[in-house]
Amino acid sequence: AMGGAKRNHNIVALNLGSELNRLLEDKDCEAYLADMRVSLPTTNEYAYPDLSVVCGEPIFQDDVLDTLENPVLIVEILSDTAEAYDRGLKFRLYRSIKTLREYVLVAQNQPRIEKYVVKGDGFWVLSEVSGLDSELQLESIGSSVPLSRIYRKVKFEELDEPIIRSMP
Repeated sequence: AMGGAKRNHNIVALNLGSELNRLLEDKDCEAYLADMRVSLPTTNEYAYPDLSVVCGEPIFQDDVLDTLENPVLIVEILSDTAEAYDRGLKFRLYRSIKTLREYVLVAQNQPRIEKYVVKGDGFWVLSEVSGLDSELQLESIGSSVPLSRIYRKVKFEELDEPIIRSMP
């Protein structure tokens, strides 16, 4: 568990969480914020994703109702300190959740989102969407969210990413 996220992280989390909550009003699904821990079956440990969604009856580890076992969608908002973990080991651990269908990585310093969806053969397929005029398609809940809504009021900074140049 990590605490103390920056401004953009908080704005993006609240915006996307609000959009998910709105989209799920008439569906048999619930969205949860970062305080809902998720069970990682292969390690007997837990993670606290930024957002998670369960469809159908939520299954909890015990009567305390604080450890979700059956999310269909997990969202992580990327930060400099946790990005490698979110893309690597954490994603590998999330893939052990049999109900998980979609894993979404949201940049906080630019309007860019990467989405992994598991296919029938068990392979996870990556797609990316970028730009404020684009929409994030969420297959696991049958809905979409405009990036302009996810990034509403976010202040984008100069990127420190290297520019890739072609060789002459």
